[in-house]
Amino acid sequence: MEKLYVDGGTRLSGKIRISGSKNSSLPILAATLLTDSECILRNVPDLSDTNYMVQILSTLGAEVERASGNVIVKANKVAAEAPYDLVRKMRASVCVLGPMLARNGEALVSLPGGCVIGDRPIDLHLRGLEALGAEVEVKGGDIKVTARSGLRGANINMSGQYGSTVLGTDNVMMAAVFAVGETIIEGAAAEPEVEDLAKFLNSLGAKIEGAGTSRIVIHGVEDLSGGEHVVIPDRIEAGTFCIASTLAKGNLEIKNVNPKVIRAELALLKKFGAKIKTENNKILIKGPDKIRPIRNIKTREWPGVATDMQSQLMVLMCKANGKSTITENIFENRFLHVGELQRLGANIQIEKNKAIIEGNTKFVGAELMSSDLRASVALVLAAIVSHGKSIINRIYHLDRGYEDLESKLRNIGVKIRRVK
Repeated sequence: MEKLYVDGGTRLSGKIRISGSKNSSLPILAATLLTDSECILRNVPDLSDTNYMVQILSTLGAEVERASGNVIVKANKVAAEAPYDLVRKMRASVCVLGPMLARNGEALVSLPGGCVIGDRPIDLHLRGLEALGAEVEVKGGDIKVTARSGLRGANINMSGQYGSTVLGTDNVMMAAVFAVGETIIEGAAAEPEVEDLAKFLNSLGAKIEGAGTSRIVIHGVEDLSGGEHVVIPDRIEAGTFCIASTLAKGNLEIKNVNPKVIRAELALLKKFGAKIKTENNKILIKGPDKIRPIRNIKTREWPGVATDMQSQLMVLMCKANGKSTITENIFENRFLHVGELQRLGANIQIEKNKAIIEGNTKFVGAELMSSDLRASVALVLAAIVSHGKSIINRIYHLDRGYEDLESKLRNIGVKIRRVK
């Protein structure tokens, strides 16, 4: 199994180009199943998750070509069943459910797999599809949905116990594209990735209004054409490198990024002491000599502080000059990285969904185990500012969401190598 070896103690300096968004690419790839015409997607990151989705599309019958960040899909025919062997590898694979149902009037998809970071039930997805007129049956680890009389517009509320659901909003929005009449989604996820999916669908001929807000209106159409779309930059990758620069006294120029979509995180980093200048598609960020502590940080739905930044921010808090706290409001089991940070020397206490970080940690390199995608990159950040060498295991988690991470880190001064 592959490992990362990281030598700590490096200041970061240089330029980073942010890749296309993983969380935008996956539902957009699934949406190509809605048309039998050719779709050209650009700026798609080369990740294990996007590769799995390409394999799912191919298995369902689509013709798929991939080269140099571009993916070309032509789905003349779409099978009614998504294979368990691929779907089990990532949770986002469930977003083929809506397009398959809309295209065929039926779909059979295995319950998805992915990171073990909490209970993320898909009941909201299914509730939304039922509101559109689908019959839903969950049996033996499979989800079967049918719409023998077609889908019809409805008023749907996608709010749940932990707020709105991004993939649930995506799934229902894609299914509603072919529903007769008007569909209104209240409590919709407002993330930039949802807005990007809607822009792609509208470019194919869909009629969607309000994406990027909590209320989305879809006017059903009979069919969609082909089209071309450029995937937005990955805001979580951008935020991760901004945190890295703040953490390691860096001086980075981060390109191909929309600063507005991480404004909550940038505001926080300024409070930690970072000096930040933003331009249209660029962030210049310089880390402080001393990191200031911050209390009462809370993860929230966009445009709040992203849960996908929580573990990286915790590493920053470990190096702050005093006590900090962060509360996880999205997932109930997203502190699995804490034990590994403690192995490096961190002083962290957990009280339910709140972490109390004492700060002034002197990290000492150790052998570490990744538990999920964002936790794994947090361990890399911690290793960068540790004394000595760290070894990070189970780095297949990293390959799910960070394109060419080692090369990007080496280019800004990190001593890092992958060993098989």
